[in-house]
Amino acid sequence: MDIVQYSFFINAFVAILLIAVVSGIVGTYIVSRRMLFITGGITHSSFGGLGLGMYLGVSPMVTALLFALASAFGVELISRGGKVREDSAIAVFWALGMALGIIFVFITPGYNAGLTSFLFGNILTVTRGELIIYSIFALSVITLFLLYNKKIVYTAFDRDFAYTKGVNVQCVEYLAIVIISLSIILSIRLVGIMLLLSFLSLPQMSIEIYTHSYNKISIYSSLLAVLGGVIGLILSTFINIPTGATIVFVFASIYLIARIVYQILKKRRYNKT
Repeated sequence: MDIVQYSFFINAFVAILLIAVVSGIVGTYIVSRRMLFITGGITHSSFGGLGLGMYLGVSPMVTALLFALASAFGVELISRGGKVREDSAIAVFWALGMALGIIFVFITPGYNAGLTSFLFGNILTVTRGELIIYSIFALSVITLFLLYNKKIVYTAFDRDFAYTKGVNVQCVEYLAIVIISLSIILSIRLVGIMLLLSFLSLPQMSIEIYTHSYNKISIYSSLLAVLGGVIGLILSTFINIPTGATIVFVFASIYLIARIVYQILKKRRYNKT
């Protein structure tokens, strides 16, 4: 328990709580809309922004956010009208972002010490200033979710039905893209670009096995993300292995266990009938 006395551990613990709640809400929308591929494209294209920020000597998080938003809206613009398939447009921005990131990192003079933390995450270096940003963002996401819950649910499950209910679907979708992009950029410090998609999907997929209620998935996946995140943080601290990878490993293990338990329960119910 001596580790609790250290400020970096407390900061990491609070960051997990905040990002877990956000990922539970945002990840539910992503999984419900089947947006995992486009989210992966946004995540990897943001690497171009990270490389550009390092090359220019400005905040990599700001330039990464600009790249993430540009790729998200770029996919929407190119694929609109069906002339270009959405998955093809995503592949273009995915490859372009990664290629530009590698080029900018290569031509940046000196050693880029922070590159590893962006690729693989390092939550133990989270500062109190970043926690304030996380807190404001988490509060904003929760407020939007509570105020516009029905519109979000309608849009997530059936766009046409949302139109009939008078929902401005395009506005909701654009707002969702902005929030997803912000969630990605803020979560990069937690698990890194390479593992971020798992953080935004595995808790939701685990809960979705047992319920298809949008609100229940949001709430329970947030709680599951908190549980898995804390377990991963504690394990990584005492075993001395990367925190982000450990958290994702815990999430994947929980998903496999949830799937196995569901199959066992389903088989028992079938045998009883």
